[in-house]
Amino acid sequence: MDDDSPQARWERRTEMLLAVASLVFLASYAVLVLGQGLAASWRDACVTAMLGAWAIFAIDYAARWRLSGQGPRFVRTHLVDTLVLALPLLRPLRVVRLYEAVLRRRGEPRLTLQARVISYAGLSALLLGFSGALAVYQQERAAPGASIRTFGDAVWWACATLATVGYGDVVPVTPWGRTIAVGMMACGLALLGAVTGSFSSWLLQVFSREGDERPPGS
Repeated sequence: MDDDSPQARWERRTEMLLAVASLVFLASYAVLVLGQGLAASWRDACVTAMLGAWAIFAIDYAARWRLSGQGPRFVRTHLVDTLVLALPLLRPLRVVRLYEAVLRRRGEPRLTLQARVISYAGLSALLLGFSGALAVYQQERAAPGASIRTFGDAVWWACATLATVGYGDVVPVTPWGRTIAVGMMACGLALLGAVTGSFSSWLLQVFSREGDERPPGS
């Protein structure tokens, strides 16, 4: 049975809005970073859209904090939401919940737990990779001695970092670039662990099911 608490009802009502706000934030940030020679009016519009999206996240966070009745303990029990609010790089991850929200509204069956983890991890990796590439490109493109000079270089670096390969052919040299790199490495390890664990669990279930269906003595 679905949770019918005030906090759960609020989350169901706002999940689509938060997903749209995440897309607006990511699109505005991408235009701001990649739009070389962008007119001042467009840059202002992008900054305004990003601030508006952050305001929506902040209002949602404050409302859920109040409805939870947990007080300061809410921060500890909702670390991901706290990080999404505090770190711009993670805000596009709100889009990950959009797929399940659409299925729930249509009354369609959800995926199995393993399939959901793998699909969510894949989408999270895609969003994190794109956001991380944008952030590193913004910090590195004009830095002295930087090896990440184009957005293509930044995308290649983000893929290698999230995959925990780390070729080392292009690396960030600025303090903020390296800070972003540390976060990307941690996210890459977490996503890889989630996918590996879920895939292993699925294989164990398949083999166990085959063992149960095998005739005795075979």
